[in-house]
This record gives sequence, structure tokens and C-alpha cells, in this order.
Amino acid sequence: MIAGIIPARYASSRFPGKSLLDIGGKTMIQRVYEQAKKSKSLQKLVVATDDQRILDHVLSFGGEAVMTSPEHPSGTDRCWDAFRQLKEAYQYVINIQGDEPFIDPSQIDTLSALLQDGTTELATLMIPVSKAEDLFDTGEVKIVLNDKMEALYFSRMAIPYLKGVEQAFWHEHHAYYRHVGMYAYRSDVLKKITKLPVSSLERAESLEQLRWLENGYRIKCGVTHFESHCIDTPEDVEKVMKWMGKTHFE
Repeated sequence: MIAGIIPARYASSRFPGKSLLDIGGKTMIQRVYEQAKKSKSLQKLVVATDDQRILDHVLSFGGEAVMTSPEHPSGTDRCWDAFRQLKEAYQYVINIQGDEPFIDPSQIDTLSALLQDGTTELATLMIPVSKAEDLFDTGEVKIVLNDKMEALYFSRMAIPYLKGVEQAFWHEHHAYYRHVGMYAYRSDVLKKITKLPVSSLERAESLEQLRWLENGYRIKCGVTHFESHCIDTPEDVEKVMKWMGKTHFE
């Protein structure tokens, strides 16, 4: 049993109220919800918000939503708050980004496939790096893997360093991957990681998943080939709409 939870905080530091932003006739949160609803893997889908306006809006278009504390420092904490309010028991929770209005539902299914044996503690997605500019963009988080497709490390830097190869061609000589920010948590692990203190590596790179690795948790990684298109600033709206094209506005 897998529950999908979409954290939707109103007071975003860079783009307050973006969940209710109109994108081609529907709000961003409605588009995320409707795309996630197309997944074949979820037995439950709910929006976890800290704002009555978002809650009321989700209910108005027939979605499910719960109110969570405005004090949560991360989407993971908000997911745990929402999970505790669910009446049914679920073995896994998938944290679905609330700022990707055109998320492909097959990404959720790809992530869900990593959970089938029940032993996976945490899981996430990644996409192959095909351009040097993505590899050296510190806004793109890269993943180093072991031979079990588990994360050894996440970094904003390009790792590993390729000795004797010009940096512009690193991605042609080694399989680099960049992170796609969707997580799955086994429910018992989700409870535990929300109680962990901020770690030194997390503080250094500003990546909460490093806290989990530092504390010995294993993160399984699956490959997707769908680009991630988040809306973090008002300028991102035009970029995403241009990329998707008007045919997607149904």
C-alpha cells in the first residue's frame, strides 16, 4: 500500500502562494494533483498544506487535503504530519513535488517499482547527465552510486573527478546522474528520519538527504528520462509554459 502526499506550503520564500498560481486555466496544485492521480501505483493521494486557502481549493476540485503545521522545515516533515492523519495503514509514502505542474505519472510508477520487495528504506529518482552545463551547474544535484543502485553521496559538485579528461567531456567518459526531487519513504523510516538532527554534510550542501546517509540509511535510486520542470520563481512560469506548449493546457 502506497500513499502519495503532495506538500503545498503557502509561504514559499521565493514565490509565495505559488500553489494557487493559474497555469493555463488551472492552478498549479490542481495540475500536480491531476497528473499524480494518473499514476497506477498509488492507493491514496492527498495534499498536505499549511494554508486554509489551499485546503479549500483542493477540496473544491474534488481532491483530498489535510492541514499540517506551518512550522515544518521541509517537505519530509510535512509528509510525516500528513501521514499520521491518514486513517488507513500504508507501508510507503511518496513525496510528490507540489511545484511541478506537468509531472509525468510514470515517474511515480518508476519510483514505486523500487519498493515492491518491502525492504527498501528510502528511494528517489535520477536522470542521466547529457550536457556538461548540467554537470557543473551547482543548482543540479549529482548522485554517486554503489553497485546496488544505492546512493553513496549527493553533491552540488561534479563527482567523481575524472583525471586526465577535459571537463567539457567528463559526461562522455563516465555515467553521471542528476537528482530528480521525488522521494519514497518506508513509513517506519519516515518517522525516524524526521527526528534526526541536522547533520554537518546536510548543512554544508543544503541537502536533507545527506542527513539520512550520514545516519546509515540506504537510498535506492531509479532512472527516469523525463525532465524535471519546477516552478520556483515567477520567471519559471513562462519558461515551463513555453517548454510544455499550449497543447498541454487541457
